[in-house]
Amino acid sequence: MQWMTPRPHPGENGGFPCRAARPAMTADRFVSTDHIRSLFSQAMSHMYRTEVPLYGTLVELVGEVNAGVLDAQPELAAQMQRSGERERLDVERHGAIRVGTAQELSTLRRLFAVMGMQPVGYYDLSVAGVPVHSTAFRPVDGESLNRNPFRVFTSLLRLELIEDEALRAQAAGILSRRTIFTPGVLQLIEQCERDGGLSGEDAWRFVVEALETFRWHNEATVSLQTYHALHAAHRLVADVVSFRGPHINHLTPRTLDIDAAQAAMQARGLAAKAVIEGPPRRACPILLRQTSFKALEELVHFPSGEDNAAGTHTARFGEIEQRGLALTPKGRALYDALLAQARDNGGAGSTGGDYMQRLQAAFAGFPDDHATLRREGLGYYRYVLTDAGRALPAAERGLPAEVLIERGLAVAEPIVYEDFLPVSAAGIFQSNLGGEEQRAYAARANREAFEQALGATVADEFAIYERLQAESLAQLVA
Repeated sequence: MQWMTPRPHPGENGGFPCRAARPAMTADRFVSTDHIRSLFSQAMSHMYRTEVPLYGTLVELVGEVNAGVLDAQPELAAQMQRSGERERLDVERHGAIRVGTAQELSTLRRLFAVMGMQPVGYYDLSVAGVPVHSTAFRPVDGESLNRNPFRVFTSLLRLELIEDEALRAQAAGILSRRTIFTPGVLQLIEQCERDGGLSGEDAWRFVVEALETFRWHNEATVSLQTYHALHAAHRLVADVVSFRGPHINHLTPRTLDIDAAQAAMQARGLAAKAVIEGPPRRACPILLRQTSFKALEELVHFPSGEDNAAGTHTARFGEIEQRGLALTPKGRALYDALLAQARDNGGAGSTGGDYMQRLQAAFAGFPDDHATLRREGLGYYRYVLTDAGRALPAAERGLPAEVLIERGLAVAEPIVYEDFLPVSAAGIFQSNLGGEEQRAYAARANREAFEQALGATVADEFAIYERLQAESLAQLVA
């Protein structure tokens, strides 16, 4: 496959970071992975804003909502400043892509590693009627998360779930013939792996080359007839198989009040989802809440003999999210049980006009103050000394954390949930693949096969949060 000449250097088009800003270097000659990740996420945001102008509207809307929340809640603003969340808020994004083969997935793992992003968690979406399983590539240590918590939810198509054997073989053949990475980015990945990093100049080249994998292409690689056959199997199958690359299908800013943001979306005429995915509104937000506007219907050209046939495709949409407290296994088990209770009540799932009422009623059983959440071991917290605590000699700080908190010597700040929820992800996928489409796949989790395709094991999200909490406890007496 012939690749286009790379786009101009990010510093040349006015939308990317200024090249004059010199990054921190590692080993005297390499820029940090955090710096490369920041360059890439900003370049991605600029590209997506150009491709999907409504994304720019979402970013502006979220910025207005966040400013209002911080003005109205000075205690929250102070807590976010202490924890480092405030500086990351305006740049925080997550994206999502879908790939078709094990080779594509394993190469993406290597590409994201250049940016300090590791695969965290395994998500089986087949249980919700979506023929993929997924992981999230993201940074995992506290400092890197505060510098830029960019995440990419990455899904691998499960061809074995296509019932039509002939169509399954045809899809596999189509995917085997495409190359979604530029020669330049493959060379730079190998160079980084060999040398242990990239120079500032090579980091810029890497961003420009890597961006091509995520760019939208309005020319399909299959005929209109083949597209319709794939579409009939599942809309997502058509989206993955029919194009030359795994175009980014959404880029998501983080809001501090998703209910206000959704109301603002509707006020501006955006076709927002009727239901916010995830837990209900709470005094102490937990995990992740998400909403979106419907996918764009985009003109696509399909090769058909000597002529081009025109059609439309829906894939890319706008999404916003609100992130809350990361839950422990005990807290997550309670969350899952209450969510199932709300969804199973009357067999209506997350549909029906009374769903939010059912959800709110079910979650009355989930504590909604941080002291109780912490004492019952339902959530993860970062423990930080107050000015009074720092004034004490280290030997006098060796009291239990709860005692330090009671005496005003330390505070416990919620650790932000950095990951995703399979039911919510499936709900977003379904609403933007036509809404009415449902598939009755049985739950067919296959983490072993996914990790084999990935070429690595996925990290345990609970272990990461446990480590962050333990590190903060150790710092109390350092």
